[in-house]
Amino acid sequence: MRAWEHYEHTADVGVRGYGSTLEEAFEAVALGLFDVMVNVERVEPRECRAVEVEEEDLEALLYSFLEELLVLHDMEGLVFGDVEVEIEEKGDGYRLRAKACGEPLDPGRHEPKEEVKAITYHDMRIEKLPDGRWMAQFVPDI
Repeated sequence: MRAWEHYEHTADVGVRGYGSTLEEAFEAVALGLFDVMVNVERVEPRECRAVEVEEEDLEALLYSFLEELLVLHDMEGLVFGDVEVEIEEKGDGYRLRAKACGEPLDPGRHEPKEEVKAITYHDMRIEKLPDGRWMAQFVPDI
């Protein structure tokens, strides 16, 4: 079960993702990121890209993961509507492998919203909630 929401923030908009696993929370927050930019429900999985990042802690892992997705958006014009994530704990940190599927931005179909300039650590949190779900959040630079 993955879900995301946007929450009000003084500067921009925050993105919060939930999942029954840490991986699902990362997937949800990635979809929430692209939902800031376009209507992700209108994005079809025509092309997939592999993403792999390694970092010392979960916050850095989330940052690097989202930054890689944003680079793919900026360089190739892709928007993503589906993401699958695997996270592996290593002795010195974490490795994330993901498959992001989407298509080139089509303004007529994808209903463009905001342009995200950068991923930030602002208000970034990753935690296991009392109900057992995972939550990941951050505020992108719009």
